[in-house]
Amino acid sequence: MEFTEVLAEVGARLRRVRQERGVTLAALSEVTGISTSTLSRLESGQRRPSLELLLPLAKAFQVPLDELVGAPPVGDPRVRLAPRRIQGGRTVLPLSGRPGPIQAYKMIIPPEPAGQPAPEQRTHEGYEWLYVLSGRLRLLLADRDLELGEGEAAEFDTRLPHWFGSATERPVEVLSLFGAQGERMHVRARPKSRQ
Repeated sequence: MEFTEVLAEVGARLRRVRQERGVTLAALSEVTGISTSTLSRLESGQRRPSLELLLPLAKAFQVPLDELVGAPPVGDPRVRLAPRRIQGGRTVLPLSGRPGPIQAYKMIIPPEPAGQPAPEQRTHEGYEWLYVLSGRLRLLLADRDLELGEGEAAEFDTRLPHWFGSATERPVEVLSLFGAQGERMHVRARPKSRQ
């Protein structure tokens, strides 16, 4: 619905609310301090609604301003994105609802089939942060071969050759934050207390 259409319906909505409550224009004028002629013109659509007119009316009727102007209801804030299967049987569930500088994903990575050749490391622009939710993750990063367990994290520049997958014969679940070129995640955690 267009903005002008929404404004055009405000007057009829104000009249309906006033009449449902059995309030006269004179009584509403006393409560709000808005002249009866202004209220009448507002209800008939001859006067354009403004915040300085609508706020006292919403207060007098004890209704939210959204209800007076007919604002659409607020949508469900939960992000409901479908998982996708990608190369190698990996399941990727996007957790970010909108495009932005940092994207979040949950990945379920199956074990590598036996007899597979060594994984091919790739490079691309960006920065990645991985957190192991369950299982064990193998991370090849340039000439390093690392294994991370549950609760461990890794952060790296994706311009370095890299590959990651399951380190065992079981799937690994990973939370991944990926930032565009030069976008680095900063994870803060309290250090372990030394005894």
